[in-house]
Amino acid sequence: MISRILSFIRFSHTVFALPFALGSIFVAADRWPSLCVFFLILLAMVFARTAAMTFNRLADWKIDQRNPRTAGRHKLISRAGACVLLVISSLAFVGTVYWINPLCFMLSPVALVIVFFYSLTKRFTSYSHFFLGLALGVSPVGAWLAVTGKFALAPLVLSLAVLFWVAGFDLIYATQDYDFDKKEGMHSLVVRIGIARSLVTAQWMHAAMLLLLVLFGVLSHRGVMYYAGMILIFPVLIFEHRTAQKMDIKAINRAFFNSNAFVGIVFVVAIVVDKIVIQGGV
Repeated sequence: MISRILSFIRFSHTVFALPFALGSIFVAADRWPSLCVFFLILLAMVFARTAAMTFNRLADWKIDQRNPRTAGRHKLISRAGACVLLVISSLAFVGTVYWINPLCFMLSPVALVIVFFYSLTKRFTSYSHFFLGLALGVSPVGAWLAVTGKFALAPLVLSLAVLFWVAGFDLIYATQDYDFDKKEGMHSLVVRIGIARSLVTAQWMHAAMLLLLVLFGVLSHRGVMYYAGMILIFPVLIFEHRTAQKMDIKAINRAFFNSNAFVGIVFVVAIVVDKIVIQGGV
């Protein structure tokens, strides 16, 4: 049953947002975060993402059943079971955040509204990809608030970088549903401007993401190891976009997971190595 739930919410895709939240934690902490706060943040992220994905599955239940790419999702768990999972994960998120600090607890309902709202946007706006980016982009700010208890410019820039990154790869991913979305009357930037222009737009979004990651490094006073990591990310993004241009669905899915997982992992490793080697944060 656990494996079916994990497959239902695509738990493996947690690797996309998690590294940026982890990077935010390590930068926000003076030296290293306490283990208690660290694990509370991890738990909160897992519960929030589980709630968001479950809400998405429930909101798109009938639509997904008509889409050949997603028709098998709802054989994994019943609709009633999904509702129970949504309630449990939402309450678990709020309950976990309660133990972090009062500001995070106060903002926890806002975070849930943001991650839930994305699932409704495809019904009325072509810019749903940006709302998905926002849903994942709040995690670095939330992690920063969990460590410091106050807002700052650096995590906001990092969140904007995540927004462009996610919107860009979601545009690439959405090209698979072009025919279905057009037939169903679903709003999507791919439907609105076409596949070719969407792929070019995704390239510009990822260019903006790289520039914002560099700006984050400047604002948070990162060292040379951090910028070396950003250099490693560049060719991986090029590979992802070249793969997307071939319009090979299997290749796109491989590039989608492998490339984006690599980007996140390189980011957080660059943060940690920079903290240890350059700044002596041991």
